[in-house]
Amino acid sequence: MKPSEWLAREGRSVTPRLRLAALYGVIEGLLIIAQAGLIAWLVHQVVMAGASLNAVLTPAIMLILVVLLRPVAQILRARVSIAASSTVRQRVRSRLIDHAETLGPAGLASRDTGETASQLTEQISALDGYYSRYRPQMTVAVVIPLAIAITAFTQDWIAALFLVVSAPLIPLFMALVGMGAERLNRDQFESVARLSGQFLDRVRGLTTLRLFGRVDDATDGILAGSDEYRQRSMRVLRVAFLSSAVLEFFASVAIAVIAIYIGFGLLGYIEFGPAPELTLFSGLFVLLLAPEFFQPLRTLAQHYHDRATALGAAELLMGFEAEGETAAQDRSETEAGGPTACGESLMRAAPAAGARTPDGHGGLRATDLKLERPGRGIVLEVPELVAEPGERVLIEGPSGTGKTTLLLALAGLLSPSTGDIRRPPLDQRTAWLGAPPFIASATLRENIRLGYPDASDDALEAAANRAGVIEFAERLPAGLDTGVGERGVGLSGGQAQRVALARAFVSPAPVILLDEPTAALDAETERYVLDGLSALATEGRITVIASHDRVLRDSAERRYQIRHARLEPVVDE
Repeated sequence: MKPSEWLAREGRSVTPRLRLAALYGVIEGLLIIAQAGLIAWLVHQVVMAGASLNAVLTPAIMLILVVLLRPVAQILRARVSIAASSTVRQRVRSRLIDHAETLGPAGLASRDTGETASQLTEQISALDGYYSRYRPQMTVAVVIPLAIAITAFTQDWIAALFLVVSAPLIPLFMALVGMGAERLNRDQFESVARLSGQFLDRVRGLTTLRLFGRVDDATDGILAGSDEYRQRSMRVLRVAFLSSAVLEFFASVAIAVIAIYIGFGLLGYIEFGPAPELTLFSGLFVLLLAPEFFQPLRTLAQHYHDRATALGAAELLMGFEAEGETAAQDRSETEAGGPTACGESLMRAAPAAGARTPDGHGGLRATDLKLERPGRGIVLEVPELVAEPGERVLIEGPSGTGKTTLLLALAGLLSPSTGDIRRPPLDQRTAWLGAPPFIASATLRENIRLGYPDASDDALEAAANRAGVIEFAERLPAGLDTGVGERGVGLSGGQAQRVALARAFVSPAPVILLDEPTAALDAETERYVLDGLSALATEGRITVIASHDRVLRDSAERRYQIRHARLEPVVDE
């Protein structure tokens, strides 16, 4: 699909409103014709016919009404077109956010966070001018010049011929300029997306950069990226100003030629064609219409830059929407679910590709899986993985062998190339506790409630008590209502892990996936985690743990290990 086709598709739902906006624009143009005619008639009657005040009173009142109605039409057109543009942008943004959620951590792992944020904000906002200004103006730019040309033909066909001959030059230059402007706008969007990602990365790693004395180098990189963005922005502006100058030049030349013709005709220097029949009314009428003939075309040329901007943005948005499209189609959107507890992000409990509900099987089973990651090929083969209710299943293996990849597949966030994942038949919700855990900029209570937004206060406080959150929250000024910063600012690593564990407790999900739950924890927090895993098993939860921490071996009812990119069961001797 071409970017222009993508833009047309997105605008179909608001076509009636865009047509209404164009209608208001046409009405405004017709009022301009009426205004020019009334002004020319009044001048002719006063100057040439010596008409009295009573004779011109009614046309003067009509002129005032026309002048007042023009801004009304402009306001109505702006309101309708802006509402249509807002609807399109809101729908596109919602769909792309849903797409990003569907891709999940695995699908977005290869993308820069700043770049993704830029696409979901700035690039979608760049569609505004196309729908609110360019699309309605296309109709106005055809209808109004045609109406003015027909009106001019009724007064003087030579003057009208000048208008008709010069009119095609403006669309021609619009097309020539638009080809280059589209490419420049796409490059500009790519540049600002890279700059956004670069800046975000530097801010996140500011502590590390300062410790290694590389802050100046990071600053130089940001400045270089900013300068590149400045240069690309200036190229876009240069093309825009150049195109406007060229179009204004041709419009001015055409208007000047018409003015010279009318002036010489009225003075009697031109005696062929309809020139001898020119009157002050007809000459002034045509002369007043000449600038208005080019005005819709000039306005369209100005908004043509909005089209080029939208095309550049559409191409990048299409690329983002196409990422992981096959995998997204394979995932079920209608699984019974609800809120899930997680340590990294609130996610849907959608089954992986090929997942199906087994009859009479209350556990979790994966068979004949092959898991791939972009740029790495097949990273793990899983002949069989079984986890029964109440079991703690430990997946061991060195870092980088595919433990997290397997958890992502079990969570439904990564579609396996082949194989089958079967889930508990009655409740397929999944909870996730990652490392490091995700902590939002909110209160402790709100962070725990991410695991199950519908949880009661009593259930939430019980979960916080079991996970050891109450133990340190009592020493805080506002207890569980104490606010913490993004990424856990204000909490230690162990305290953040307890908050994530409380999410798992408060969630009713039957399957709990934990990624390195005891990594870098102190002895007290590690005890809370181990006790929490035992409590989850007692409740009949399926707990799958990816870790190479030996302390978890004694508490696991079933163990697997990864050797040579293959998951194998561990048989205790």
